[in-house]
Amino acid sequence: MMDPKLALVTGGNGFVGCYVVRALLRQGCRVRVLVREHADITALAGLQVDLARGDLRDAHAVRRAAAGCSEVYHVAADYRLWVPDPAAMYASNVDGTRNVIEAARAAGVQRIIYTSTVGVLGIPHGAPGTEETPSSLQDMPGPYKRSKFMAEEVAREAARAGAPVVIVNPSTPVGALDLKPTPTGRIIRDFISGRMPAYVDTGLNLVDVEDCARGHLLAAERGKIGERYILGGENLTLKEMFERLERLSGVPAPKHRIPYAVALGFALGAETLARTVTHRAPRASVTEVRMSRKHMFFDSSKARSELGYAPGPVDGALARAIEFFRNSAPSRAA
Repeated sequence: MMDPKLALVTGGNGFVGCYVVRALLRQGCRVRVLVREHADITALAGLQVDLARGDLRDAHAVRRAAAGCSEVYHVAADYRLWVPDPAAMYASNVDGTRNVIEAARAAGVQRIIYTSTVGVLGIPHGAPGTEETPSSLQDMPGPYKRSKFMAEEVAREAARAGAPVVIVNPSTPVGALDLKPTPTGRIIRDFISGRMPAYVDTGLNLVDVEDCARGHLLAAERGKIGERYILGGENLTLKEMFERLERLSGVPAPKHRIPYAVALGFALGAETLARTVTHRAPRASVTEVRMSRKHMFFDSSKARSELGYAPGPVDGALARAIEFFRNSAPSRAA
């Protein structure tokens, strides 16, 4: 009897990564997870995985982690919309991606799934974005989106050079185990805590994190090398998202919309305070506000037709997120 295949998941202790790990384990795979020294592995509690300690920026550690693997899921990323010094973010997201792909090629893996983001895609006026909507580095606000745009270019160049890379572009995953939390998880947490007095006129595509994880495995099985696939769910305005949260949580949704100029001014002040006084992430970042100028709506038709991707309604995931944040320890929910 053949041994089950061994898959490496970078960032398997993160929000999307821990669900990719679970999906692989359900398929009977052996899973190795690359995590940094002293990283929080709460999301992996009770799972039978092989932990490989190392940093994405350490090419030797990444190569050791990839040895013997038949698939690599590069999910790890520095996902923050405000950083005091962007250099480390570029090193992790861009150089780290290059290290992972080179290590995977050296290990002779059959598939490399690179987790990008819909944030690197263009958004046409009055229509959802697709994999083919053009964009450029100049269109990317903030170091996170710029670094992810550059990292995806590394992945695409590697595919053109013969690496078995398939790219997935998740939209905005929601659900339980959003431990840090992500920027969207922070919005949900603040909403149920009554700390969301108003909203901005924007929109986003929400997807159940479990559907997003299954999409990664479908991309490994059916995706075409060098292609990218949007793993999205439902397009909702922020106002509609809050109305869903109100219905699911019983917490009243904010009724007042903040003009863009007011939101930008608040973010500028919050970032100044963060840089000079608190040295902690601000309540709102300039990048977030600038992103809000467009409705981040996307179309997952390509993933549906080519991968068999079939995301369900997002309400269940929102309900699980609400329950998770309500049950989180005070130190984590603060």
